[in-house]
Amino acid sequence: MPLDPEAQRIVDRTPAEDPNGSAPPDPVAMREGFKQMWRMPDDLPAVGSVADTVIPGPAGDLPVRVYTPAGEGPFPAFVWYHGGGWTIGGLDENEYSCRAVCAAAETVVVSVDYRLAPENPFPAAAEDAYAAVAWISAHGAEIGADPTRIAVGGESAGGNLAAVTALKARDLGGPRLALQVLISPVLGHPDDGRASYEEYSEGYFLSKSSMDWFFTTYPTDSRDLDDPYLLPLRSKNLAGLCPALVLEAEYDVLRDEGEEYAARLEEAGVPTELVRYDGMIHAFFGPLATELSAGRAAQRRVAAALRAAFGTDGA
Repeated sequence: MPLDPEAQRIVDRTPAEDPNGSAPPDPVAMREGFKQMWRMPDDLPAVGSVADTVIPGPAGDLPVRVYTPAGEGPFPAFVWYHGGGWTIGGLDENEYSCRAVCAAAETVVVSVDYRLAPENPFPAAAEDAYAAVAWISAHGAEIGADPTRIAVGGESAGGNLAAVTALKARDLGGPRLALQVLISPVLGHPDDGRASYEEYSEGYFLSKSSMDWFFTTYPTDSRDLDDPYLLPLRSKNLAGLCPALVLEAEYDVLRDEGEEYAARLEEAGVPTELVRYDGMIHAFFGPLATELSAGRAAQRRVAAALRAAFGTDGA
């Protein structure tokens, strides 16, 4: 179908080369420009509390933002990883979506401010992502979370980290996860030859040139590209992973790899739900959801899936 009119308005005002076109070579400058894009509305979804804190990470203190619903806990925990090509982005642009899911799912949302490349290349972000889940499994009660009910999720590079965390939890005998929520995840390489990279290479908010640049900042060795903890589609075995909810935007270079991963999960016997949002563009769930009704609908879908996975949908 054609671009959704709401998405078209965003595409029309997005400069061809900033911030998601031809990426500038300076990550610090790109991060600053990325921050300036997001202005949260005054009427943010209400939650019980929001607190910035730190937990132990592989390289020292790991900043997290904890969203707690109103009411009496402990609540299940949803660990969230922001997007930005492992190189840009942070907690603020997902403020609306984290609050919305926290309130609708009645779950603690732990948004992880993982280390960014190129200062901290692969596998730093993946290590931080898994460390957050491991800490909640052992210490969740300290933040009002039930350490036996944990799910992970993220958008774009954050979706990559959620998928990687699910793989690590299986491989390392880590926490048993209730669900992995993968929204427009990075799972393969821009040069793998998928059709969506050709069809939507530019002009739809996220470009192939941006993805090419991100792959010069996070991995530092060509051998990294064979590592499933960088690119989960490289995994030869997806059996035994936790159930998955995969959400894709039609007009997104990353669409085909997410849909391919969903198919492979199903083939491996993993309960998987795949939803394509026709007419949508990249970042529709988190950063752009305040302008996209489909993004807010996707947030409600994620909340419902979390409630079902946690066994709280009848509560």
